[in-house]
Amino acid sequence: MRQLGVLLATFFGIGRIRIAPGTWTSLIVTLIIYFIPPSLLPSAILALVIGVVFVIGIPAAAICEEYFQKKDPRQCVIDEVAGQMICFLFLPHTIGFYGAAFLLFRFFDILKPFPIKRSEKIPHGIGIMLDDVLAGFYTLGILQAVRYFFYK
Repeated sequence: MRQLGVLLATFFGIGRIRIAPGTWTSLIVTLIIYFIPPSLLPSAILALVIGVVFVIGIPAAAICEEYFQKKDPRQCVIDEVAGQMICFLFLPHTIGFYGAAFLLFRFFDILKPFPIKRSEKIPHGIGIMLDDVLAGFYTLGILQAVRYFFYK
């Protein structure tokens, strides 16, 4: 069970990349979602997948903390998977929007504006997952506003 938790938390080993594992994970998730035809992944199905990743990610992140003996270890990237996927909900399937989703998500994940930074303090894997989920919702909100006001 421990090895499965680490495997999932590191997103099948991507989190073990030495340089910027969170950025690599976000980029890979962006490419995977972009290349899945929208007809095969409508927003309702994407929301269900996000929910499953979030629920599985909580214990996987807790196992990863124990395994690496560090709070929110950089190898734990399952949170980036969930957070980055949130950005694509109801988003037009264009390179521009997907590129903006990737860049904005990384910006919020690194900057951690209120209350993202505070959410990291929540224990047992929930805080690990929640900070990136919030970054995903920040990104989603901005992109939906751009879509509403500028993209018809």
